[in-house]
Amino acid sequence: MLNNEYLKRVYEEVERRDAHEPEFLQAVREVFESLELVVDKHPEWEKNGLIERFVEPERVVEFRVPWVDDAGKTHVNRGYRVQFNSAIGPYKGGLRFHPSVNLSVIKFLGFEQILKNSLTTLPMGGGKGGSDFDPKGKSDAEVMRFCQSFMTELYRHIGQFTDTPAGDIGVGGREVAYMYGQYKRIVDRFEGGVITGKGLTFGGSLARTQATGFGLCYFSAEALKHLKNDSYEGKTVVVSGSGNVAQYCAEKVTALGGKVVAMSDSQGYVYDPNGIDLPKLFDIKQKRRARISVYADEVAGAEYHEGCRNIWNVKCDIAHPCASQNEMDEKGAQALVDNGCMAVFEGANMPLTPEAIEVVKSNGLLYSPGKASNAGGVATSGLEMTQNSMRLSWSFEEVDEKLQGIMKNIYKACYDASVECGKPGDLMLGANVAGFLKVAEAMMAQGVV
Repeated sequence: MLNNEYLKRVYEEVERRDAHEPEFLQAVREVFESLELVVDKHPEWEKNGLIERFVEPERVVEFRVPWVDDAGKTHVNRGYRVQFNSAIGPYKGGLRFHPSVNLSVIKFLGFEQILKNSLTTLPMGGGKGGSDFDPKGKSDAEVMRFCQSFMTELYRHIGQFTDTPAGDIGVGGREVAYMYGQYKRIVDRFEGGVITGKGLTFGGSLARTQATGFGLCYFSAEALKHLKNDSYEGKTVVVSGSGNVAQYCAEKVTALGGKVVAMSDSQGYVYDPNGIDLPKLFDIKQKRRARISVYADEVAGAEYHEGCRNIWNVKCDIAHPCASQNEMDEKGAQALVDNGCMAVFEGANMPLTPEAIEVVKSNGLLYSPGKASNAGGVATSGLEMTQNSMRLSWSFEEVDEKLQGIMKNIYKACYDASVECGKPGDLMLGANVAGFLKVAEAMMAQGVV
């Protein structure tokens, strides 16, 4: 329930204009509920229409993407790029290829990206893009033709000083490489900083692949240490998903002394009481691109269960939702509480429903939103852009050290903001406020644009 009249009025207008965009409305409302604690101190925001401008993308691009499959049949998908806010730097945010992609999803992701990028302290604005294309089950040649068609339109809207895309769900190293190759072919320039997540042989950064999962654990370890005087050591952990973020989250959890006992994909989840065999998981997911159920077929003692949402019934100390938006509902959150879970740190973007967040926070679990705890990926993308601009490459250790420092600073910014707002330890409040204040200051300084 919003009480501030200014925020209430702006939200009602967003709701009226974008009633058909539930994910975007959810993201806006969550941020507004946090901003209620600071908006009264800044009457100049209302005078300058700051909040109205903040929730409206600077530019939305939607286009068709025609491509031909291996049998010669033509398909048409929709492509999107939402350039949301460039107050602190060029638009920066991933591309998602998944059947669930629509304008609401891309707008919510772009909106979250503004605050996430702000928290990294790097000069990056917020944007997001993608398509309802599904790479699963497609040949390399089909994926290449789609990516080339997608970039044939997108190229005119991006550039290293304008908008720098990266990967997201369904967009890994293969897809990034195909898109970059097409971009380079069209513009006739080796403009490395135009897209991140590239291969190491053509401008990519060491540690970028691991960055989101590793960064999640660096943030979580700092929160556990500071707020609970605890660590991952000896903890049982559930990680939803089995893509890039989940894989490297599981790897770092294990390195820090925890035991990951369950992981999932869109069909179901596997439970391994002995701890997930990471080399086996990587082989199944990275090399064979197979379903998570294969893990249970090949690992003694492991169980496969249909229904990915049921993964939260597995008893654990720490939960890392790393799959997709709204994957944990009120029922899932209550199952974690009932089984004695102590903390939920988001690895995906907005994986908890508002009802799930309420259950988690009201029961005293430590909780962090994805815009803070999963910011390691975009932070390292920013480091990749830096290396491209400087025409050099840092070692894995150098990048990893910078990533650890960034994630510790993000935690500190969130905690300090929560203290200033009178709710110490409320990391969701802290992330929203700390991220917003930097963007608001830049927007005010630049005038009504």
